[in-house]
Amino acid sequence: MRDILSVLQEVEPDLSKSERILAALMRNQADFIMNAGITDVADRAGVSPPTVTRFCRRLGCESFSAFKVQVAQVAFAGRRYLTTNTASVAPSDVADSLLAQFQDAAAKTRKSLDIEATMKAAETISNAGLVAAFGAGGTSSMIADEIQNRLFRLGSPTVSITDHAMQLMQAATLRSNDVVVASSVSGRNTQMVRALEAAKTYGATVIALTRPGRPVAEMADITIAIDLEEGDNILRPSTSRYAYLFVIDLLATFVAMKRGDEARETLRRVKHQLSNTRDPDDKEALGD
Repeated sequence: MRDILSVLQEVEPDLSKSERILAALMRNQADFIMNAGITDVADRAGVSPPTVTRFCRRLGCESFSAFKVQVAQVAFAGRRYLTTNTASVAPSDVADSLLAQFQDAAAKTRKSLDIEATMKAAETISNAGLVAAFGAGGTSSMIADEIQNRLFRLGSPTVSITDHAMQLMQAATLRSNDVVVASSVSGRNTQMVRALEAAKTYGATVIALTRPGRPVAEMADITIAIDLEEGDNILRPSTSRYAYLFVIDLLATFVAMKRGDEARETLRRVKHQLSNTRDPDDKEALGD
């Protein structure tokens, strides 16, 4: 999809004074432009309608109408990225604000969490022959790796797959006692949905950590809904990963409780090897 803001950045050094005014109007008043006529835009910018037309053509738009469509697309896709956040930039305030976001994300997730679905997912995972953790993109890939990291030490054979082609191939190898745990922050990962469909074809159970009512959730046998709005400060990392980490830790704890002695023995073996090769005692974390 064409990105008119990127085009503007390329040509901006060569814009006239009048065109620079129109560029500022485009960035700061996108809603106005989307609903205005060419004369209205010219009047607000203090320029002539022909100047508006020339500006549109400089950005590669054949007409003012085409220009409005392009503006609407960039505004829809990332309105938050067009403005400056006014929050304090003092280091201590930034730290406190991030901590508050972490706490808020976890608290909101706990409040809306379907405990029965989470327990059912843990029961299914604890009895699985193989757990395949699927994720793609930033947060979802990290979560897939974290699922593998949490579960293998409990004695649950687990793989993490973050490539779509590999997910599809892995799905084709699954059997009726295997489980896929799919993470998707958007819930609209169509390539992942294809892999989940394949996994179900061969009898695997699909557990989804995602937004409810979206394609990934609709493909799942068990959905643990995680539905958080992202903040307006685009310079900060997404807070949704805190929610996902909370759910993963909860799932892992439930699985450990269900596996009981088997989980304890596997954890003991891991600690035994680490304590004898790295640590002076058993008080260090179970793995770096």
